[in-house]
Amino acid sequence: MKVILLSHTVDAAAICGEAAAICTASANPERSLYAALASGHDSVLEHVTFTFRIKGLSRAALAQLTRHRLASFDVESQRHVKLEDVRMVMPDSIARSEFLLEAEDLLNKSMDLYHRMLAAGIPPEDGRYITTQAVETNLIMTANARELRHLFKLRCCNRAQWEIRGVADAMLAICKKVVPELFYGAGPSCVSCGCMEAVPCGHRRNDKDWDILPEQAVVPDEDCCH
Repeated sequence: MKVILLSHTVDAAAICGEAAAICTASANPERSLYAALASGHDSVLEHVTFTFRIKGLSRAALAQLTRHRLASFDVESQRHVKLEDVRMVMPDSIARSEFLLEAEDLLNKSMDLYHRMLAAGIPPEDGRYITTQAVETNLIMTANARELRHLFKLRCCNRAQWEIRGVADAMLAICKKVVPELFYGAGPSCVSCGCMEAVPCGHRRNDKDWDILPEQAVVPDEDCCH
């Protein structure tokens, strides 16, 4: 799985600072931005957006990601794009279990049936019904900074499902690299105000967890991201 930053608002921190400053007629946008975020006045973050290309995400994780309805998504179609040379996402728990060979056999059989159905004239929009949620897909996602911070609060938590947590971790590391002013203190609630889970995991995350880009996070040359 790869998370690639395609674009973000130019001068994002300055724009959000101006939005914060105008609320109080302040002459200091930088200070106003800090005060706004410290007080939870997050609407100032809605003026800037970030666009990502996400490659190799399972359909199972896609269903979770698209629950963030304030973001915009365009996903590779299984109706118009035939599934050729498809890769599957295999959870470690299955890969390490005695069920691995059975799981791989089931996935391979489902794709073999899919291709035989299409060869027999069944349209891809119908053939896709017998494919599994392990099938990888690709998408473009755009969200404003406020929605991203909300996503990070939920999905960077250790109790989030592992695949979407990997996506969120990569996105947060990217955001902190390109516009750190908007994402200090971002992440699960344990980073800023204490765990809000009914059953804490017992492994509090640290703000520094996102200071280094993980392998799956890609930030192209800055000139290409505006």
